[in-house]
Order: sequence, then C-alpha cells, then structure tokens
Amino acid sequence: MSGFTAADVPDLAGRTVIVTGASSGIGLEAARALTARGARVILAVRDAARGRQAAQTLPGPGASEVRPLDLASLESVRAFASGWDGGPIDLLINNAGVMIPPFGRTADGFELQFGTNHLGHFALTNLLLPSINGRVVTVSSDAHQFGRIDFGDLNWERKRYRAWRAYGQSKLANLLFTAELQRRLTAAASPVLAMAAHPGYAATNLQSHSGSRAMGFLMGTLGNRLVAQDAAAGALPTLYAAAADLPGNTYIGPSGFAGLHGAPAPCSRSKAATDPETARRLWDVSEQLTATRFPAIQKQ
Repeated sequence: MSGFTAADVPDLAGRTVIVTGASSGIGLEAARALTARGARVILAVRDAARGRQAAQTLPGPGASEVRPLDLASLESVRAFASGWDGGPIDLLINNAGVMIPPFGRTADGFELQFGTNHLGHFALTNLLLPSINGRVVTVSSDAHQFGRIDFGDLNWERKRYRAWRAYGQSKLANLLFTAELQRRLTAAASPVLAMAAHPGYAATNLQSHSGSRAMGFLMGTLGNRLVAQDAAAGALPTLYAAAADLPGNTYIGPSGFAGLHGAPAPCSRSKAATDPETARRLWDVSEQLTATRFPAIQKQ
C-alpha cells in the first residue's frame, strides 16, 4: 500500500488527544501512532485494567494516560467530561463502538448500538466541545450504506431487532452527526473541524461479539485471515482525517477494492448520509435523548 502512512502524521509535541475505545484494535493503533509523534494521548476506555495494559505498549516520545469511559452510560460520559481538567483538547477521536451484538440496551435504555456508537459520542462531544480547539474525528463504517434512521422507533422497541440494520443505523447516525456538527461549527465561526472516517475491513475483535458462532467464524476468523487488512492499516483513515489538510465534513476511507483496504483517501457516502434535514432532525432528537446541547461558542 502506497500513499499516506503513520509516518506522515506531523509532530504533535504539546498536543492533547482523546481516543475512545483505545484499549485494542484501530483505537489502540491510532493511539500508538499519535504517541510516536509526541502527542499526549488519553485512552478513554470502558475497562481501565485493559487500558493500562494497552498504555504500556505505547511508544514515546509522547505520553499516555487512562481514564474510564463507558459510552453505554450517560452517567459515565458526564463523569468523564466533568472530570476533564487537562486543558485544551487538540483532537477528539470518537472511535469506540459495538458491532452486531445480540439485542441489548444501554444503562439509559437505548438500543445498544445506537446508544453506544452514536448517542454516547454525541453527548461526549458536546460536553467536551468548549475545550476542543482542533478536530473531532468520528469513526463510521461503510455499513452506513444500508442504514436508515427510523425516527418512529430509533431504539427498536416495537419492530423485530435486526443486528445488521441496527448497526447500519448507528453508523449512518455517525455521518449525519459529523455533517450537522460541522454546519454548527461553521455557523459559530469556530475553527474546529468535524471529520469522519471508516477503516474498511480491519482485523480486530470487533466482529467477534455477534453471539453467533457461524458469524464469528465467517467474519472474525475467516474474514480476518483472508480479506482484512491489519489494525494498523485500519487506523490510517482515522489518522488521515486527523492530520491531513482537508475541509470539514470530509469522509475518509481505504481507496482499494470496494473500500475494504488500501491507502486512505476521501470517499463517498450514501445519499441518506448527506440529507441536511435528517441530520438536523437527528441532532434535535439526540439532544432530547441525552439532555446535552451544542454549547455556546464565542465567534472568532
């Protein structure tokens, strides 16, 4: 693979980065690349013990620290944000997520994938935004292509649960969130940029929690061995979105066959992901569900 690599990330000495879900997979690889370039990286993780183990593997010259964050609990999200005393945040990477698990709900009663992948990061970003002065990069997926925002039943309370459709909805929500966040930042004359990325097919443990042995073998074992790129390559779109000279609301993914692997580059998104009215409506509903709002930002 030619093109952008982790070595192309600029010097980040003195910069502070928060990466959610950084104890494994592409989150850990992104953290590894960022500390290697001198950043102070906060690993925001659900399992602090695993986070500390991961932090021990990170290179210098940057530094790392671990802070607990469970995106499936708004109480945890609020505790993380209210405990932030680390000064300006140069980069927030909304990376953590769950993929096609058996039906479940968050601590606040939301469908697990929508609540974790979208609402948790929505609340976290809004609560931290007064401290952010650089970029917000949200990790989506090309599974957003078959997603649909069902405003009549966002949390799968009435219709039969379909894990893949729920995942697609959550990943579509990530892109609509990015678009509306950038619109609001631009209207506020803020220099902060909202970006999105997807890793293609990366060999991580994300695919192994479906509860189905057949699906676990097909995606987690067979797929990871035969199709997937490694986690380090899967992190490159995130790093590119974080570091490259790009306009806000750019969506980055692998440029190879079917967007599964290859060098990171701007990529297309579904028509549904570019609908401004849906993005605004989803934002309003998300504010109501999380009791968080876009903060007042002083115009530059």
